Amino acid sequence: MGEPKQSFRGNKSALPSKPCLACGRPMAWRKAWAKNWDEVKYCSQRCRSNKAKPPGQ
Repeated sequence: MGEPKQSFRGNKSALPSKPCLACGRPMAWRKAWAKNWDEVKYCSQRCRSNKAKPPGQ
């Protein structure tokens, strides 16, 4: 999932996406995440603070 094409004209369906590890909702690529898209795991600060806990805890 590389960077989106330079000819982006508001069509968000053409952008790459992946699920949030905490809530499972799809996250669309954002320009702010361009340099570290592979490390982005959570869609928001709320999900980051409520990280998924392993079973049994």
